[in-house]
Amino acid sequence: MALQFKNTLSGVKEEFKPLEPGKVRMYTCGPTVYYIAHIGNFRTFVFEDLLRRYLKYKGYEITHVMNITDVDDKTIRDSRKEGISLKEFTDRYTKIFFEDMDTLGLERAEVYPAATEHIDEMVAMIKALLDKGIAYEVDGDYYFKIAAFPEYGKLAKIDMAGMKAGARVAVDEYEKESVSDFALWKAWDEKDGDVYWETELGKGRPGWHIECSAMSTKYLGKHFDIHCGGVDNMFPHHENEIAQSEGANGGKFVNYWLHSEYLLVEGRRMAKSFGNYYTLRDIVAKGYPGRAVRYLLISSHYRQQLNFTFERLDAARSSLERYNDFIKNLEAYPGGKSSGEAEGFIKKVLEGFETNLDDDLNISGALGEIFDFIRDINRLRAEDKLSTTERDKALETIRKFDTVLGFEIKEKALDAEIEALIKKRNEARKNKDYALSDKIRDELLAMGIVLEDTPQGVKWKRKI
Repeated sequence: MALQFKNTLSGVKEEFKPLEPGKVRMYTCGPTVYYIAHIGNFRTFVFEDLLRRYLKYKGYEITHVMNITDVDDKTIRDSRKEGISLKEFTDRYTKIFFEDMDTLGLERAEVYPAATEHIDEMVAMIKALLDKGIAYEVDGDYYFKIAAFPEYGKLAKIDMAGMKAGARVAVDEYEKESVSDFALWKAWDEKDGDVYWETELGKGRPGWHIECSAMSTKYLGKHFDIHCGGVDNMFPHHENEIAQSEGANGGKFVNYWLHSEYLLVEGRRMAKSFGNYYTLRDIVAKGYPGRAVRYLLISSHYRQQLNFTFERLDAARSSLERYNDFIKNLEAYPGGKSSGEAEGFIKKVLEGFETNLDDDLNISGALGEIFDFIRDINRLRAEDKLSTTERDKALETIRKFDTVLGFEIKEKALDAEIEALIKKRNEARKNKDYALSDKIRDELLAMGIVLEDTPQGVKWKRKI
């Protein structure tokens, strides 16, 4: 099967054909750095990481751009509330975002353009829209004229028949009911404090939507392959990006639009008022590793709503442990006599993994194939029917998949204190002092170290 994606723009699955053979240019909407990103935000970022990794797995050379929105209504409002500069405020949350990315094992994009560093590009695009009669000015504010772009609404499938001509909206975020001419540039207002730029358009600052259009054009060109985001970005943000970019540049903006569905928490939308609002840091503070959160967020198809519960997170942690135990146990296995079955299992899982992910990133199907493979290879290992060559091939296969999944947890070396405790426990067992042995075992478990007594001796692993 050829690689296919459900394109939000067309509404159907389409075979993926990049503009340039062997290369993919992709833009993903990054964070607005006014607060710590919540797990709903990271559901989208994890999906985009899966997409990026699988494209690389398929052999594509990737140019991935993710913007950092460091100037908009919210960043200005909250930095002024704290009484600090916009840059000091947004730098704090940008740093936190990258730390959280690392906790989840997200690969870095090739470019992270900050909006405040691309004002010239935004001004140039607005001027192009003015020259074409698709934008206009009112008291120093500049607006996009929706009536001058007949294809407006094609992404979100909005019927423009009932739109009130000439209605304007200045705020960055608004609902579908507010289909109106939207702000490209906002004249300075005292509520913006010292956040403004002196430009040919006057003293002011950009609207949110123009930022992504200008930055994606700069780094990926006027026409590129893939644009992603959450369904909440589809309207108005992505709809406005299309209108601005195609209006200013002419021709098609993006070939494939992919949108991830909402994350629910305990069956309802996430909100502080419901007591179900979580950042990644909130969950890690409860004792869950970042990779378990990654597993849960990645495990449902991106176009299906995902219901986050701690019961499901516990199940994700168990699956992650099984996955990592499989790798460790294979590494430690000395090899036996081949039964001839392993080759068939490896062939089956390679085909199943790729067939499922080629089908619009069907991750649940791919994971099903992997855990069938783990079961089958574990049986051969337990029966001593796996040769060293087959063992190595099975390890190579799971690690090839892990370049896409990012689930393997590399063990860190033990510190001296833990090594001393393990040695002390081994001596206690040797002396048949089982009470002391059990006490030390529990002590180690509280420190996150799990001991396993095997015929080959004591093995340890870190608790997932």
